[in-house]
Amino acid sequence: MPTANDVFAELADRDFLRCAWRIGPADAAPFDELPGPALEIEASGDANQVMYLPFTSGTTGEPKGVMHSDNTLLATARMMARDWRLERAVLYTLSPLSHNLGLGALVTAFAGGGELVVHDLRSGGSLIARLQETAAKFLFGVPTHAIDLLTEIRARGARHVGAVRGFRISGAAAPAPVVAELMQYGIVPQSGYGMTETCSHQYTLPDDPPERIVETCGRACAGYEIRIWRQDDPDTEAAPGEIGEIGGRGASLMLGYFDDQQATEAAFNAQGWFMTGDLGWIDEAGYLRVTGRKKDMIIRGGRNIHPARIEALALRHAAIEKAAAFPVGDARLGERVCLAVVARGDMQLDPKAILEHLDASGLSRYDMPEFFLPLSEMPLTASGKLLKRELVLRVAEGRLRPLPVRFRSRSAASG
Repeated sequence: MPTANDVFAELADRDFLRCAWRIGPADAAPFDELPGPALEIEASGDANQVMYLPFTSGTTGEPKGVMHSDNTLLATARMMARDWRLERAVLYTLSPLSHNLGLGALVTAFAGGGELVVHDLRSGGSLIARLQETAAKFLFGVPTHAIDLLTEIRARGARHVGAVRGFRISGAAAPAPVVAELMQYGIVPQSGYGMTETCSHQYTLPDDPPERIVETCGRACAGYEIRIWRQDDPDTEAAPGEIGEIGGRGASLMLGYFDDQQATEAAFNAQGWFMTGDLGWIDEAGYLRVTGRKKDMIIRGGRNIHPARIEALALRHAAIEKAAAFPVGDARLGERVCLAVVARGDMQLDPKAILEHLDASGLSRYDMPEFFLPLSEMPLTASGKLLKRELVLRVAEGRLRPLPVRFRSRSAASG
C-alpha cells in the first residue's frame, strides 16, 4: 500500500482525477490564493443538522432536494453492517460517490469501521483481479454491474471471486438468472428497497433462500417500519396480502424537502407515514414484494395491471437484458400494455417466443403485452434509472413505433 509520502505519485496517472491538492496550513497553498478573509467556523457536533442534500432522480416529476443528517444516514448503515457482518470489512462500490448507492457504501464502511474501495479501473481492466487485489468482501452496484462481473467470470473460467461474499444490487430488480449464477460462485446477492428520502431500509439477509432474494425486497431493518395503505384511501391500512401504497417511518427517514414545506407535508398521510408512491404487499413472512409505481399503473378496460410483474417475468428470458412495461393509449380500453426490451448481447428477440415465455411463467392472459418494442438502449436518468415517461412520450409522438402482438395459447392455435 502507498504511504502518505507517495500517495500523490500513485494517483498521478488515474484518469478519473481532474486535480489533486496537497492540503497544508491555512496560510499555504492552495488557501493563500483564495481572495477575501478566512472564515473561522467551529466544527458542529450536531448529528441532526442537515449534512447531505441529494436530489430525487425526477423519474416521476421535478427533482426535489432531500435533507439528511448524520443520524438518518447512519441509521440503516449501522444495521446493514450488523446484519451482513461487515464490521472491519473491505467494501467495494461500483457506483460513484455522486450516486446514492455509492454514498451509502461509504457510510456503511464508516459505520462498520471498514475500508471502502471506489471502482477506478481503466477500460478493459480486470474487475476480478481488482477485487482480489483489494480483498473486497462486499460489493455495491446495479444489475448491469452484476451482469458484467458474471461475463468476466465466465470468460476467465473462474470458480470464485477472491473474498467477495455479498453484492448489494440496487436501482432495478436483479434478473433471476443473475441471482442464481452469482450464488454458484459463492456470492449472495442482496435485494432491497429504498429511495432517496428513506435510505436503504429494506433488504434480504445472507441466509435467505434464493427465491426470497429473487421475488422480494426483504424485510425492514431495525429502526424502520413499513405498512401498506389502500390505493383509494392513503389514510386507511390495506388488508393483509392486499396490494397498496407503501408507507414508511423510522430513523432513516429524511428531515424534509429543501425549501419546499408544501411538498414535505404532501408526502405524508394523516397518520404521519411517508407515502412512497410505490405499490406492493407484505407476505406472511413479513417480506416486501413491490409491484410497481402508483403512477406507472396500467389501467386496461378499468382493470389494474402491474408493470413490475411483467418486467420481472420478462427478465427471466435468456435473451432479455432489460425490460420495461408501459401504457399505450387506446380509444376503447383506455390503455394497453407495451413491453420494451433490450436484447442480451447479439441474441435475437422473437416476440412470439417471449409471449409464450410469459405465459409459461404464469402471467395471466389479461396482463399479456399487446405491443412489443425492441430497443438498443433504454432512456435513463443521469443516475441510471429508467425513464418510462420518456417511452410513453416517444410512442405518443410517433418517434417510436411498437409492433402489435397477440398471444395465442398452443391449444387455441391448434384448435
